[in-house]
Amino acid sequence: MLNNWYQEQKQNYSIITYGINNQSQIWGQNIKQEESKSSCEVTIHEKKYTVNIPVGGEHFVSNSLCAIAVATVFEIPMEKALEGIVSFELTKKRMEIKEGTAGATIINDCYNANYDSMKAALNYLANTKKKRKIAVLGDMLELGDYSISLHEKVGEEVAKAKVNILICVGEQSKYIAKKAQELGIEQNNIFLCSNNEQAIDFLQKNLQKEDIVLLKASLGMKFSQICEAICK
Repeated sequence: MLNNWYQEQKQNYSIITYGINNQSQIWGQNIKQEESKSSCEVTIHEKKYTVNIPVGGEHFVSNSLCAIAVATVFEIPMEKALEGIVSFELTKKRMEIKEGTAGATIINDCYNANYDSMKAALNYLANTKKKRKIAVLGDMLELGDYSISLHEKVGEEVAKAKVNILICVGEQSKYIAKKAQELGIEQNNIFLCSNNEQAIDFLQKNLQKEDIVLLKASLGMKFSQICEAICK
């Protein structure tokens, strides 16, 4: 039924595909990731281009390919589209890289949070080369009946990312911790905090130079307090 609908739509619309995991019309390949930037190669009309993205994270590579797909639709010169991607700037408190206490690296991503953005941020954390990966995660708010299950799914992503230390703040984030422990994160490396002050106290006492710390929660959790306290 769905396939029939899709075939009907193909007759009415021009469909452009983009992606990194499967062959697409706008297909990002040879992806290279660093903490503060990424790049990939894309072939358009038999010409190969290098896409430079001034932000780390695989999800921003996908976002850039989407922008390129839009550019092809509106016949924007590819050189101009690539210049736009290079000059891209993040909204404040979204994947901001800062220097923290003891020289640790801080990822300030506390503007907002949902399951997809949590997953993307944890994937980015997993691919960094720092010695200790620390995730400070707070509640995702306004999820209603799906709150417990979605926080548990974040716990699954924590386990996949092989986080070294997990710090959870808030009532709902305890489900992140519970699921992460079930899937292999040692209990001794999981810390439940009832407020931001407890998380700040732990971080200020325990951060080391080769640590990288992800701060992520819904805006209402006021994680900017934690960021301000542990950043220079």
